[in-house]
Amino acid sequence: MRTTWDFTGTRALVAGAGGIGAAVARELAAAGATVVVLDVDKDKLPDNGILADLTSPDACRAAVDEACRLLGGLDVFVHAIGTNDRRPVLETPDEVWDKLIAVNLTSAFHLGRAVGAVMVPSGYGRIVYLSSVSGLLAHKHHAPYAATKGGINQLLRVMAREWAPHGVTVNAVAPGYTETDLTRDYLAAPGMRDSMEALVPAGRLGRPEDLTGPVLFLASAEAAFVTGQVLYVDGGRTLV
Repeated sequence: MRTTWDFTGTRALVAGAGGIGAAVARELAAAGATVVVLDVDKDKLPDNGILADLTSPDACRAAVDEACRLLGGLDVFVHAIGTNDRRPVLETPDEVWDKLIAVNLTSAFHLGRAVGAVMVPSGYGRIVYLSSVSGLLAHKHHAPYAATKGGINQLLRVMAREWAPHGVTVNAVAPGYTETDLTRDYLAAPGMRDSMEALVPAGRLGRPEDLTGPVLFLASAEAAFVTGQVLYVDGGRTLV
């Protein structure tokens, strides 16, 4: 593990205890931050993690309040929650749409609003969402997922516009095809890995550690004049 950032004294909250969220939490801690993690899966949580249903407004507010109590305040928030269900639009059941909207987008709004209510009065904050290239590209069999990521991209822009005068920045990192628990089964299908890699100019899929540096930059004091942006970390996927 290697970091070039100094987050000594920083109080950070990461929503999402698996995959990219776990990697970001580890890197923030390695850089000196005190980190609390939220997740709905208790088996993924570290000892100081908070178990919460992140699709519930009240649960989101309660989780943020508890994190602030544990941390003594809040400087950085990273939203790394997401799920997918790949199927054509005409074969997508109502419940799949509802689940993806709730997990991916509704949690982004409720947690972001709760975090903003802490950061805006304090005059400082860094909020980083995990978006996706699917928020820009029209991948087939990704309609609900793409809609949630496009929604996050616009949500963060409005938050950034409203909170910029208060020293709070809101940005996103948008990964390309990345090897996580969310993609493991999909990539295991015959020929799928090769076909996905062929779409990436860099010639490989992303790894969680490819995302930590960009996230930590946007979460740092050095990124004070960067807000409302979506940074694509995709090996060039959005270029072709």
